[in-house]
Amino acid sequence: MTARKEAMMNSVKQELALANAQELMNKASERCFTKCVTKPGESLSSSEQTCLSRCLDRYMDAFNIVSKTYVARVSRERLEGQQAGLQDVL
Repeated sequence: MTARKEAMMNSVKQELALANAQELMNKASERCFTKCVTKPGESLSSSEQTCLSRCLDRYMDAFNIVSKTYVARVSRERLEGQQAGLQDVL
């Protein structure tokens, strides 16, 4: 792959990652707001603030666990594929 194509692919991957992160935050914010803010007003009560903070923390924790697991799986599969390719050569 040429350096230009590789740079373009990396750019697209970064844009997709950013879009996914933004989508996650939008959905998490919407769901947490719906759950935690039952009567919207001019400001958030302390219990609403606490609820929102905890709710968003749970979303981020879950996202991090899923991301780490996914990256580990992809890395493992890539390594297994490389090892299978080496065995075919030998």
